[in-house]
Amino acid sequence: MFIELHLIQNFAPSCLNRDDTNTPKDCRFGGYRRARISSQCLKRAIRSTFETEDLLAESERATRSLVVAKKLADMISERVDADDATIDRVISLAFETQKLKVDESGATQYLLFLGNEEITELAAVLSSNFDKLAAHKGKKPLPKEAAKEIKEAIGNVLDGGKAADLALFGRMLANLPSKNIDAASQVAHAISTNKVDMEMDFFTAVDDLKTRNDDAGAGMMGTVEFNSSCFYRYANINTEQLMSNLQQDEQLARKAIGAFLKASIEAIPTGKQNSMAAHQRPSFIFAVVRNRGLLSLANAFENPIRPFGNDSLVANSIKALDTHWANLTRVYGNQDLVTGAICSTEPDGLLEATKEYDCGSFDEVMRKVLDHVSIDKEAS
Repeated sequence: MFIELHLIQNFAPSCLNRDDTNTPKDCRFGGYRRARISSQCLKRAIRSTFETEDLLAESERATRSLVVAKKLADMISERVDADDATIDRVISLAFETQKLKVDESGATQYLLFLGNEEITELAAVLSSNFDKLAAHKGKKPLPKEAAKEIKEAIGNVLDGGKAADLALFGRMLANLPSKNIDAASQVAHAISTNKVDMEMDFFTAVDDLKTRNDDAGAGMMGTVEFNSSCFYRYANINTEQLMSNLQQDEQLARKAIGAFLKASIEAIPTGKQNSMAAHQRPSFIFAVVRNRGLLSLANAFENPIRPFGNDSLVANSIKALDTHWANLTRVYGNQDLVTGAICSTEPDGLLEATKEYDCGSFDEVMRKVLDHVSIDKEAS
């Protein structure tokens, strides 16, 4: 079973997601330049919202870092009586059994995405085997038997730790392919429904300690690029994959789905927010539950949307999405559709093909989706 989320979200002037030249990210779609917010930027914002809004407990979340070894060292130091150098050497030896290297700064060669429970259990394994590892001197690797024992012990705890964000977004451990986790969710790059033109903000900063007699000029000046766009956002969850990733824990899977839906609505990237404060929530939310198949509605905006008369950019974007849904349903049918749920901040009368799914509020959208998701049947 699949859950899909379609959002229309209009942002005031902003620079939420920049490229390496400090320019708001964009792309070409339908032959026109569009504003873009990258998938990875949105997923980061969603993961952060899990924590800031307390949607998932710490034990239900994961940590992604180059310096997991440092966190392990702090945890191990509370369990064993040893100096920092010995603890670091033990961690390095243990990581070598997994083909991971820890440099002098305590960093691994790539980001490790580990469930917080995985990290806790890993600290317990290293603490219980600490004396054995600490007894090994020199720069040579561990003897084969000892290395095999430690490798198996570590491998047994690298199971994802039932971290909901890890289950949703997946991970790749290049040196440990057997510990890779396929993501249960997909998040598309958000693209503007409208054609976008980049604008420039010329700014100056005044030096508080200079007087007009010293220097009447600005202490600093520069430019920042920005735009204002109405975005179409799309994401989905494969509930069967989610259950598999969470070791068939139905209660946690339902909590993860609810957290993902709520965080997707509330999460806004942080780029240039202190100077632009673009805190606008979606104007239109359309959640869909399907037995099979996935369906992005991005092609509703192949031709750029524009305001016309009294109809706003947001209103016309919603109309275009509704029309596109009608066309897809006419051609392909909707026999795999379980239910749909819509809420919108816009006036009534914009919807035709999808108006039967109008629930009025986001709480009702959430309730309807969770009521129709049968993840327990798929897990059996």
